[in-house]
Amino acid sequence: MEKIKLGVSACLLGEPVRYDGGHKLDRFVKDVLGRFVEYVPVCPEVECGLPVPREAMHLEGDPHSPLLVTTRTGLDHTDRMLKWAARRIEELEREDLCGFVFKTNSPSSGMERVKVYRDGRLAAKTGTGLFARAFMDRFPLLPVEDEGRLNDPAIRENFIERIFVFKRWRELASAGNGIKDLVDFHTRHKLLILAHSPKHYSAMGKLVASGKTMPEEELFGRYRSLLMEAIKLKATAAKNTNVLQHLAGYFKKQLTPDEKQELAELISGYHAGHFPLIVPVTLINHYVRKYDQPYLKLQYYLNPHPAELRLRNHV
Repeated sequence: MEKIKLGVSACLLGEPVRYDGGHKLDRFVKDVLGRFVEYVPVCPEVECGLPVPREAMHLEGDPHSPLLVTTRTGLDHTDRMLKWAARRIEELEREDLCGFVFKTNSPSSGMERVKVYRDGRLAAKTGTGLFARAFMDRFPLLPVEDEGRLNDPAIRENFIERIFVFKRWRELASAGNGIKDLVDFHTRHKLLILAHSPKHYSAMGKLVASGKTMPEEELFGRYRSLLMEAIKLKATAAKNTNVLQHLAGYFKKQLTPDEKQELAELISGYHAGHFPLIVPVTLINHYVRKYDQPYLKLQYYLNPHPAELRLRNHV
């Protein structure tokens, strides 16, 4: 697989574009995740024509439709930012992005919980940066996160899993494949989907099964929406345990009683919070190879992202 293309707030890559001439280099974003992605850096404030350094800005007024104003002189840059954002988003649409990492708390790029002021006082912490809101409105299914939330291991694992799924979906859709290829895609992602949402798992199975009764464009569109809705939901310990027990069932004829007991104890220990997910998954992957289980070899659940990221070591 070629590198995944992600949008990113430029300051997170160490570019000195902040209002004070500094940056907010994020080592995980740049050095760890950066080995597997191709970044498209964006700095809304600089790209819309503001200098470095510049007067700090904040959101002001209605949290649902705030203004972007400078904190000391009160200059209103809302119109400038929105006009630039509309043009930039058209350009980004041609980049075939598979996600975006925004800057936490930024009045232009904050994804959520951005401070909004009224009459010089903090009125709410429910705002969204102007560029981030425009981007998410235009690409509602695209995986997005901010770098602050990526410090949470579960959110980090979920986001990176989503961008890899979206990349595989783009490859399927761009190749102009038909129903047979959609069935193959769904088969490989079945257990991953189940770990996020049994409800979506059921609905998507029925959709694929009835695929020949509707136009392919409609089928692919409905499937894509359900897919991205499903994997955006958190894969909890309870849902993962259900999938792990399902996986264990494939080896009931091959494993000795002691091996079955060991696997059951690891799954139970994971469910109780004693082990991270990587522990039972590693043993199951061992059995997949040892017994050459063809169906499980295809399952992205067992290898959803590069092992070097060690994401399942912490969830």
